[in-house]
Formats: sequence, structure tokens, C-alpha cells
Amino acid sequence: MTKRFENKVVIITGGGSGIGLEAAQRLVSEGAKVVINGRNEDKLAAAAMEVDPSGESVRIYAGDISQYKIAYGLSDKAEEEFGGIDILLNNAGWFSPTSFLDHSEELYDSFTDIILKGRFFTAQAAVKAMKKRGGGVIVNTGSMWANQAIAATPASAYSAAFAGVHMLTKSIALEHAADKIRSNAVAPAVVETPVYDSFMSPSERAEILPTFNEFHPLGRNGQPQDVVNAILFLASDEADWITGSILPVDGGVMAGR
Repeated sequence: MTKRFENKVVIITGGGSGIGLEAAQRLVSEGAKVVINGRNEDKLAAAAMEVDPSGESVRIYAGDISQYKIAYGLSDKAEEEFGGIDILLNNAGWFSPTSFLDHSEELYDSFTDIILKGRFFTAQAAVKAMKKRGGGVIVNTGSMWANQAIAATPASAYSAAFAGVHMLTKSIALEHAADKIRSNAVAPAVVETPVYDSFMSPSERAEILPTFNEFHPLGRNGQPQDVVNAILFLASDEADWITGSILPVDGGVMAGR
């Protein structure tokens, strides 16, 4: 069987769990070399062992990508370890429903720094490296909340940051089409990942998340593999004529909004 990502070098932010970890596993199984990033080095090391116990196809780079030096250091790591960068999966982020009036400056900054600033400079560093290779692909994990406000989950700063990600995706696509660099995003609805552990207890998660199944016309919440299927399509040569697109991966939510 042909491996779509044979000898491709991939950076994955937020690669220690959820969508990022699922993407790393799938990419390595299809022949890629990956560098996974997150803020917790121990968590990354455990994820790397899960992805590839041999250590041949995976490296880790811990740090907060909202810091310019970390965003650029991640690209440097990929070039040093594997010789360049072909694909960037910009996936890091977090979520915590918060009413507009309850946002502090610190909370606002935490959303915009990780979600938008981090993606901006990680992509900037990657594009510079991709140009040396004659092209590449960026896939941003965006959000349905950037397209539609949801009363049950107020998220003004989160939504605003992801709206910026969607426009960043399009801007890179236009500016670097001549460099043979494609830039797209996926926009998921409710996906059952560890992100909910940051503001829910295990019992709350078990009780609350199933109540969102019917929010999706297809009748269920998303799973990491649902989003990764779309990400890998956009990252592959199968999507060679697609750039600047924001692909809803939302169980049909936006079809009726």
C-alpha cells in the first residue's frame, strides 16, 4: 500500500493528546517523521513512546508556542533532526466557556496568545523552512465557534482568536501560493478530547458531553479520528488544488446555521 506521507517531515503543535496525538500516530503509520510540541515535556515523552517506541520517527520539543523563540525553535528542531519541514499541523489550543463580562485580561491573553499568536509565528517559521524545500502544507485546527456563536458555550475571546486563525489561514494561502505552500483549516464542533478536562471533572464530563450529541445533525459528538481524517486529507497530495479553505468538520452543525 502506498504511504501518503512517506519521508515527509511534520510538525504538530498540541501533539501530546487528543487530535494532535491521533494525527501523529496516523502520520507515522503512513511513513512520516514527526516533531510533536506541547508545554509538558513528560506528557510529550509519553506520547512519543506511544507513537513510535523505536524513537526513529518522532522527536519532541516542549515549550509554549506563544513565545516567539519557542515557535522558531520548533522549526529549528525539525530541520536539525529530519532535514526540513514539509507539513505543519497547527493544533495547540484550549477551551473554557466563559461569559463576556467574566473575561479578565489574563484570560483573554491566554486565548489569543496560544490560539492566534502561537499559530501565527509557528506558521511564519515553518513557511521560511518550507520555501527551502520548494513548498509545503499548513493545516490549522480552527473552530466552529469562529463561525457561529453558541449560547450554551459562551466563548467570546476563544471565538475571536479562532476567527483570526481562519483569516490567517486564507492570508497565508494567498501570499504563498507562488511558493507552492498550501494553507487550509478544519473547523470542528464538539469533539471529545482531553481539552474538556481543563474545566470539567471526570464525572461532569461523563454527564455533560453526551448532552451535546443531539446538537450535531448527525447525532453524535466528534472523535479525534473524525477531525484527523479531514486534516490528513488536506495535508496530502489528494488536496493539491485546495488552499485557503476552512472545512467544517462538525457533524452538520453549520449546515443549518
